[in-house]
Amino acid sequence: MTEEKTNEKSVFIEYFGDYPLIRVLDFLILGRDMDYSMTEIAKNSGVGWTAFSEIWLQLIEKDIVTFTRKIGNAKLFRLNVENLWVKELIKMDKIITKLETDKLLSGAEHGKPMKVEA
Repeated sequence: MTEEKTNEKSVFIEYFGDYPLIRVLDFLILGRDMDYSMTEIAKNSGVGWTAFSEIWLQLIEKDIVTFTRKIGNAKLFRLNVENLWVKELIKMDKIITKLETDKLLSGAEHGKPMKVEA
């Protein structure tokens, strides 16, 4: 993951704050159709291993992530899209993304400068 990519904040993170749990959830929501190892999730979320380890147990216990398969020694997991809380979280992500997109588009239509992240 490049440094540029790490500096970009998703709408989800803008709304809920730049915290390790939010970063992990954001990554899992975006990649909900794929499964990942714990190392990949931590790395792609930009979360250090110590913080990730503390979060991970909660995600497993609350059935937010689910084991999918094992490749060699690596266990792969994905967001549990059957979990009601996760379904609502995905719905909320879609809503806030649409709100922010609509804001950007309406600003552009009215000649307002669009917000551009550096």
